[in-house]
Amino acid sequence: MGQRGCGQCPAEEEAKHITYLEHLDLENKSELDGDGARRASLEQIPVLLHEHREDVLRGLLENPHFEELHLCLLLGRAELSTALLEEIAKHKGWMISYRVKRALAFHHNLPPSLGLSLVRELYQSDLVALSFSPSGNPALRHLAEDLVLAKLPQLPPAQKMTLARRGSPRIVGALLTEGSPESLPTVLDSPLLNEGHVLKALARVALSVRIVTAIADHAKWSHIYSVRLALLRNSQAPMARVLTFLPNITTTDLKILSQSSSVPSRLVPHIRRELANRMQHGKAPVRGRQ
Repeated sequence: MGQRGCGQCPAEEEAKHITYLEHLDLENKSELDGDGARRASLEQIPVLLHEHREDVLRGLLENPHFEELHLCLLLGRAELSTALLEEIAKHKGWMISYRVKRALAFHHNLPPSLGLSLVRELYQSDLVALSFSPSGNPALRHLAEDLVLAKLPQLPPAQKMTLARRGSPRIVGALLTEGSPESLPTVLDSPLLNEGHVLKALARVALSVRIVTAIADHAKWSHIYSVRLALLRNSQAPMARVLTFLPNITTTDLKILSQSSSVPSRLVPHIRRELANRMQHGKAPVRGRQ
């Protein structure tokens, strides 16, 4: 098999093969079998790449004109069978190519038994892409996330910034807890960060003051009721900021907070004072009111 590139195919190569598809016509194509595919010319291969008959595709794999570029175009077909993918993975000559390994790792029908070792060989940027790929095998996507998360503490700030913009929800949540100063603002603004991530981070005893303060001051997260309750329970939260939350906390929740051992002792008198004012004036806030 030839060694022309694949995976992210050059535009001119892809256009060339599209031209073949539009203009070539094989005689008796419907009668072509695996043996015919093995003997097809280089110019005929692009047409046969779109065949649905597996015997034809298997024949193509044995064609001496079948190149790496053809293989990656073939691997772009989502409906390829697991058996065919396994056959491709057994070919040592093809598995030398990083692009072939990448294309296999991203294929939804690749069994985890084959994909686990392939995923471990992917570059960092491809691990991130796989973890977020809707077409990837769920088990392999999860492994890709695990590998990225394991490397998170050692990554330079620039790569963390990239992950904050392009990572999966699970990776973005981990970046919040990690709290790199360079990536934290981007993480907090990420549409992939959800309320669960923020609440989980605030529940951590060792969460840094910098992260807690950033959440408390954030235009979105500081106005979410459940996050405000979590900040009131967090000993690292800035006092001046959380005191502004009290008028908008329900009376029921204030009573619970006033008796909770998880609330910082310095905050309890302020909570009780807010409760006393409500009893005196008979006013109760609307939950979540800004």
